Formats: sequence, structure tokens, C-alpha cells
Amino acid sequence: MKSAVARNEIREVMDIRQAAGYLGISPDTLYKYASESFIPAFKLGNRWRFKKSRLDDWMDQQSGTASQAEVKEIKPRQRKPVRVAR
Repeated sequence: MKSAVARNEIREVMDIRQAAGYLGISPDTLYKYASESFIPAFKLGNRWRFKKSRLDDWMDQQSGTASQAEVKEIKPRQRKPVRVAR
């Protein structure tokens, strides 16, 4: 029988259930994200796998905490002139 520490261990390469638990989302949602290439994942055979380090980097990018050197300058969109109704 495995100890509680071993069951809660976060591995570098996780399956869909482990990664979903790590991210706090449902496995169905994570499967959809992986299928649409929204989240970094790879297939090993016919099973999705997720590297913890890639997920951490992806979360940093999504939350805007990436280092300033990695952040691209975003130019404001030019607004179109509005015609006045006569």
C-alpha cells in the first residue's frame, strides 16, 4: 500500500488526471484544451501527457507574470472615426 505522501507526489510528467488536479480543472476540460493546443501537452501513444515545468511556464504567461524581457510591447489599436448621423 502506498503512503499518502506518495499518492500526493507531483511528478514532472503527469497524465490527464494528475495534471487536471494540479491545475484545478476537470479532466474533460483539460482534454479539450490539449486537443485544441491551448495548453502545452504531448501524446505518448494515444494518451495525453503534461510536463509540470511546461505547465508552470504556461501559467506564468497566462497570468502575466512572465519576466519583462519576454513581454512584447502591445500597441493600442487605432480607432476608426465615427460618423455623425445627420
